[in-house]
Amino acid sequence: MNILANMRLYDIWHKEEPKYDLHKMLSLQDFQFIYPKNIGDLLKLIEHNPRICGVIFNWDTHNSLKLCADISHLNEYLPLYAFIKTYSKLNASVNDMHMTLHFFEYELNSAEDVALHIRKYTDDYIDHITPPLTKALFRYVKEDKYTFSTPGHMGGAAFKKSPVGSLFYDFFGANTLKADISISVKELGSLLDHTGPHLEAEKYIARTFGAEQSYIVTNGTSTSNKIIGMYAVPAGSTVLIDRNCHKSLAHLLMISDIIPIWLKPTRNALGILGGIPKREFSRVNIKKKVISTARASWPVHAVITNSTYDGLLYNTQYIKQTLDVSSIHFDAAWVPYTNFHVIYTGKSGMSGERTPGKVIYETQSTHKLLAAFSQASLIHIKGDYDEHTFNEIYMMHTTTSPNYAIVSSIEIAAAMLHGNPGKQLINHSIEHALHFRQEIKRLREASDGWFFDIWQPEYVAKAECWPIQPGCENWHGFTQADANHMYLDPIKVTILTPGMHYLGEMDEEGIPAALVAKFLEERGIVIEKIGFYNLLFLFSIGIGDTQAMSLVFCLTEFKRAYDLNLYVKNMFPNLYSKYPNFYYNMHVQTLAHGIHQLIRKYDLSHLMLKAFEVLPEMKMTPHQALQNQVQGKIETVDLRQLIGRVSANMILPYPPGVPLVMPGEMITEESRTVLDFLLMLCTVGRCYPGFETNIQGAMLTERGDYLVRVLKTTYSS
Repeated sequence: MNILANMRLYDIWHKEEPKYDLHKMLSLQDFQFIYPKNIGDLLKLIEHNPRICGVIFNWDTHNSLKLCADISHLNEYLPLYAFIKTYSKLNASVNDMHMTLHFFEYELNSAEDVALHIRKYTDDYIDHITPPLTKALFRYVKEDKYTFSTPGHMGGAAFKKSPVGSLFYDFFGANTLKADISISVKELGSLLDHTGPHLEAEKYIARTFGAEQSYIVTNGTSTSNKIIGMYAVPAGSTVLIDRNCHKSLAHLLMISDIIPIWLKPTRNALGILGGIPKREFSRVNIKKKVISTARASWPVHAVITNSTYDGLLYNTQYIKQTLDVSSIHFDAAWVPYTNFHVIYTGKSGMSGERTPGKVIYETQSTHKLLAAFSQASLIHIKGDYDEHTFNEIYMMHTTTSPNYAIVSSIEIAAAMLHGNPGKQLINHSIEHALHFRQEIKRLREASDGWFFDIWQPEYVAKAECWPIQPGCENWHGFTQADANHMYLDPIKVTILTPGMHYLGEMDEEGIPAALVAKFLEERGIVIEKIGFYNLLFLFSIGIGDTQAMSLVFCLTEFKRAYDLNLYVKNMFPNLYSKYPNFYYNMHVQTLAHGIHQLIRKYDLSHLMLKAFEVLPEMKMTPHQALQNQVQGKIETVDLRQLIGRVSANMILPYPPGVPLVMPGEMITEESRTVLDFLLMLCTVGRCYPGFETNIQGAMLTERGDYLVRVLKTTYSS
C-alpha cells in the first residue's frame, strides 16, 4: 500500500536537490511514487487506485482547501501532506480541519525527518482503516509462533512435507495457511463467547450496518436464518413465512415443531418473483389463515425475503408498522449493501429507528455481493432480546473451530464500506449496471431485426430503485401491483430474450433463455439465474467495465450466430459432444423453434401463474413430515403419481427456484396445476437432452423419469 501521489513535488523547492533527497529517503521507507499531471488526474488515481496511501502537494500552488475537500470526498481518511512557506496563510476554518492533513515547511536537509513522519502517518492510516479482529489476526501471523494445538497442518508446515501438499501450499500461499488457527489462540478472543477482538469486530460491524447488535456467522445465511428462527419461534408456536423463502427456512420448519402460515407472493408471466402484496399483511387476512390452519395460534414471528431473487425490495417501514407480530426477520441474503446508498433508504430491515414493541432481525450473505469469502454471513438485530438465550442457540449452530479467514473477510467487507470509500464502491456498482442497461437498450434500438431487451422502465437515466406501480406502467408485468410497496434494485439486471411479453403473450417464434445461457457458459460467463425467457445478472462491487463489456460482446455474438443459423455443434460444442446423435446436423434455429413450440403448447405463462396461485394442502407440518421420514415411513413413486400423496421432501424446480411443494403437503385436484407445471418442465428435458430442469427433491433416472419420495400414509384427494 506504500504508494504516494506526489502532486508536482518539483514546485516545492526552487532547487532540484531537496526534491531528490525526499524521494530518496521515502524510497528507503519502501514508498513508491506516482506523479499526476494535474488535479483531475490525481483524483482519478485516488478513485481507481486504493493502494495510494497519501498525497504530497504544495499548499501555495493549488486551491488547497478545494483540493482537500475533493480528496476527502473520495477517501476522508487518506493522509494529505502539504508543504508551506514560512509566511503562508492557512486560510482554513475550524470545520475544515477534520481532514487528515499534515503540514511541512520548506527546509533544506529536512528530507530524512519528513520521510520518518510520513512513514509514521502512513502506518497510522493503515492501522486506522484495519478493523480490530483483522488487525489482531495480522499481528498474530507476523509473530510466527510455535503452537502445539490445532489445526494439524501447523500454519502450513505439514503441507510442505508432502509433494501434493506442497502443491496445495504453493497455490493458497503462506499467509492463508498461517491464518488458519485454533480457537485456543487467546489474543484473538472467542467467536462463541463474543470476547476480545471478536467482540470488537461485531461492535464495529453493527455500527457500520446500522444495527444495535450484529453476529458473525461462518457457515452461511442458511445457518443465520435457522438461528433466528429457533430463538424467535418456540415449539408449538405459529410463524408467518414468505412462500418465496430460501430452502434454509423450510429446513427450519423441519427442525422445529412450529406451524407455518404462508404469506403468498405474486409473480408475473415471465416467471419473475414478485413480492407479497399488501393485503397479505393485514390483520384480517392473517386471522383467516390462522382459523383455517390446524393447531395454529396467532403468529409470534414473521419471515420476509427482502429482496426477492430477482431484485425487488420492499418498503420495509410499511411491513414493520403493519404486521401484528412480536418480531420480524428480513432475509436480506442478496442485499448486504442497502445501508450504503441513498437509493435504498427505507428498503432494508435496519433502515430507520427502532420499531416500538418489535424486534427486527436482518440476515445478510456477506459473500454474495460484497467482498467476503463464501459462507460469510451476518445477523443484525434492532430491538430488545435476551442475549444469553440467543447466544445459546447461536452456539448450537456455530462450529468450535471457525475459519478465521472467513471471520476476517466478514469484518473486511464491513470495513470496505466505511465512510466515503464505501459509498464510492456501491455507487460504482450502480453506475456499471446503469451503463450496461443503457448499452443494451442502445443496441436494441440500433439492431437490424431482434435483439435482447431488459426488464426495467422505458426510461432509465439515473441511479434509483424503480417502483413497481399499478396503472398504465405495465413494464413490470405485475397486474395487481400495490402503490409504493416494491422497488427494483438497479444492480439486479434481468435480460429478456424474444418470445414472451410482460403479460404472457407468446410470439410465433422465440429464443428460450436456456440456449443463450449455454452459449454464454461455454464462453466463460456464469449466469445467476436462468428463467424461460430471462437471464439474471448481478452487478456486484467486483464487476467492472471489462466484465460488463465482455457480456455485451457475447450477447451480440449470440445474435450474429443465431441469425446465421449455425449448426448446434458450432454454437454449443459441449452440448453436441454429449449428444452427438440427437443434435447431428441440427441448426440452432431448429432447436430454438422446437423448445419454444413445446412451451407454447403447454401455455407456460398461464400454467406457471396457476401453479403458484393455489398452494398444495398441508396435511402435516414440515417437522412432522421429517419425523415420518427419519422413521422410514416413506416410499418412492413416479412424479406423475404425486396427486393424493404427501410429499416427504421439498420439491423445488429451477427456474424459478421457489418451493412448489413443501414436506407434509399434498397435491389435490384443486392444486393439480402444480403437478402439470412440474410435468411440463420434465417434458422439455425428455424432448431435448441437455435441457433438463433441475428439480430439487426429485431424482432424475437414466430413462428420463423423475422420482419423488412420499409418506406411506395416504389420504383421499
